[in-house]
Amino acid sequence: MGRGAQVVRASGAVRDGAAPPAGGSDGAPAGDGRRASGAGRALPRVLRQAPVPVALIAMIGLAGAVLGRVYAGPLLGRLVLGAAIGAVLVSVAARRLPSWLVAPLSVLAMAGWTAWSLRLTATRAALPGGLAEITADAAANGIPRLLTAMIPVEPTPDTVLVPLVAAWLAGLAGAEVALRAGRVLLGYLPPVLLYAAALYVVGPNAEPAIGPTLALVVVAALGLAVPAGGAATAGGDPAAGLTPAVRAAVRARLAAATAAGLVVVVALPALLGPLLADRVGGRPVDPRRYVEPPQVETLDENPLIRISGWALNPGQPLLDVRTDGPGPAVPGGSPGPDRDTDPASGTDRPAPIRLAVLSDYDGVTWRVGATYRNAGRILPATAPAPDSTVRTVRQEITVAELSGRLLPAVATPREVTGARVAYDPATGTLIRPEGLTPGLRYTVTSAAETPDGNLLSTADVPAGEEVARVLRVADGVPDPLRRLAAQLAESNGAPYARATAVEQFLAEHYRLVADAPSGHAYPNLNFFLFGPRDAGGQRGTSEQFAAAFAVLGRLAGLPTRVVVGFRAAGDGPVRAGDAYAWPEVLFAGLGWVPFDPLPRPDEEPRPVEEDFRPTPDEPPPSEVPEPTVEPTEPPAPVAGPGRPADAGGPSTALLVGAGAVSTLLLTVAALLALLLMRRARSRARLERGDPGQRIAGAWREVTDALRLAGQPVGGDLSASEVAAHARRAVADARAGRSGPPAAGAGPAPTGAGPPHSGDLDARVDELAGLLNQTAFAPATATAEQAARAVTTAGDYVAALRAARPWWRRVLWAVRPGPLRWPR
Repeated sequence: MGRGAQVVRASGAVRDGAAPPAGGSDGAPAGDGRRASGAGRALPRVLRQAPVPVALIAMIGLAGAVLGRVYAGPLLGRLVLGAAIGAVLVSVAARRLPSWLVAPLSVLAMAGWTAWSLRLTATRAALPGGLAEITADAAANGIPRLLTAMIPVEPTPDTVLVPLVAAWLAGLAGAEVALRAGRVLLGYLPPVLLYAAALYVVGPNAEPAIGPTLALVVVAALGLAVPAGGAATAGGDPAAGLTPAVRAAVRARLAAATAAGLVVVVALPALLGPLLADRVGGRPVDPRRYVEPPQVETLDENPLIRISGWALNPGQPLLDVRTDGPGPAVPGGSPGPDRDTDPASGTDRPAPIRLAVLSDYDGVTWRVGATYRNAGRILPATAPAPDSTVRTVRQEITVAELSGRLLPAVATPREVTGARVAYDPATGTLIRPEGLTPGLRYTVTSAAETPDGNLLSTADVPAGEEVARVLRVADGVPDPLRRLAAQLAESNGAPYARATAVEQFLAEHYRLVADAPSGHAYPNLNFFLFGPRDAGGQRGTSEQFAAAFAVLGRLAGLPTRVVVGFRAAGDGPVRAGDAYAWPEVLFAGLGWVPFDPLPRPDEEPRPVEEDFRPTPDEPPPSEVPEPTVEPTEPPAPVAGPGRPADAGGPSTALLVGAGAVSTLLLTVAALLALLLMRRARSRARLERGDPGQRIAGAWREVTDALRLAGQPVGGDLSASEVAAHARRAVADARAGRSGPPAAGAGPAPTGAGPPHSGDLDARVDELAGLLNQTAFAPATATAEQAARAVTTAGDYVAALRAARPWWRRVLWAVRPGPLRWPR
């Protein structure tokens, strides 16, 4: 026993590099032999130990590559790869040092790499300030700015700090666990978590990362498959050389561990496989939806109300502008928003400086309604209108006394330096989240578009869901406004002719003044358009002119919006008197075209009554109170024959029976009430109102049926997408995917299916088209179209209900859900 142990220890000493017997076969000293042997083994040992560090670096680098797909350029991926190399190499170089000393050394190295990376990104983004200021700002705002940044994200200090630190810490943790503790699989956990976090941050904003994910698995497998250090030479049986009892215990533990590991390996795919399979075709969650983007104050959400205040203080300096390039000339077909240059001359003039674009109107307030995203120096480019020319305008703007967060710029900004900005691509509005300060100087490069004025007379306006926002007319429009819009549109069929008619009517009948009160709600516009002149009506600032044009234009079927900005006559100061508002109309192929409804200074406005006279409101009909019938007093109870009126109560059995019968009757009454209420709701939707309302009611019947069948539709889907979803729901139900029928239910009765089921899909698509038609052209739906929509809805509901199990068909008509679901 002792001799065997001595042999084992001796052989182990030889394997571990202990000194052989003095002298060798060639007579060389023993020390020289050890040095030669160690030098010969050094390089193979390094090669055997390299796979795990290389795998860790590659896995972290793949996480950086996945995250870099939402960044502009390859810089982020390179910085993350550098962090991975630095973190792992520090742990490899310090593997012989005490473990408590490795983390401080690695953190110092991380600080150096991070500082260099922040300075590099700040220089590339042309951000002002020192390294300490930049680092403090990035540390305080790194996570929210990363999740609210506009895609593609520009690598700036606040958008690269978090990925760099996370990559370095993942490399440090993975290297220490895998190399120092020898737990390679556990050491893979930090890089894998970093990779999962990168996928989560990217969300649905890039293509699925199938290639990088497969590469991650291959790299991890290679790191596990290649033996490290002397593991390959340790022998095949780890229990060799032990006593039989100890060897049996070791082998039992190994067998138990192997069995447990096998169970885990088999159980995990079995349990997680179906869940993961269901998520393969799903849309990833965007974490940006949980982070509130930069917000603005009321004056920045509706700068239109500032026009009257600026008009009363016209000399207040707001900006100082230096322009490097000319702006576009306004189309010759319309005077445009800047009247300082004759459009007939054809000469160019500086484009107006835009402060905000207001697209949303609720009948009370025009609002920007923007979703701002933190942006870098380069803003996302949008394709210009096909029939327009683009000129580059570069301006250096210095803020004087302009307050708020809105950042002025010529439309459409493409690059901003000297200020950190947030941007809304839908409206082209810029803000500085920190707010404007006197002396702030920034440079903005814009792509100013000039539509082809020769195409305006024949241009059409777009329709559909993409422009529903700028076509929406809020409820409560005064009747005179509707009749004025109808009068101006009835004799002008072309969209540009309608827009010009509204523009000329406002310019010829109303007076521009500086002391008019602010306000652009429906009552304000109604008084501005039709109020008596001696009481302050028919006069206003550019606020009322632009708002009235936009509302009348939408009532006439034109997509409109209001823009607030400043006239720029050239280089120099921009004062409060230069602020004004103008409307714009969207034309297909030409983009947004400005109009100028302001009156000419040398023209006296004509009375509105010459061209439009509002019909006086009819007096309300006299109300005749209907006679009311007083209820009669119920008769007093009469005692039965042979029984006093105050006799004892009924027996217990009678009470129990009465209670059961009452409960049954109440249940039946409740179900009957639900049935009648459901049918009344359906009749109200399908039989009452104008054709457009009946079509909308038919559509709600279809969506309610989908929800009753367990196939609800999301609120972000278009009508055509809902129709496709409805077709699939019927097809799945008919194919039996909704579950087999209950045992004993028997086949569906003949005739249960809807008529004309062969063309039901086409009719559902037609119903979606009718819904879009009523949304964007409410008065165009006919009674015949409404009747077809009602028939389609009834057939679809019948088809979907007929495919359900018998007990679900019974409960279908009495489920209370449709009565409380939003209309």
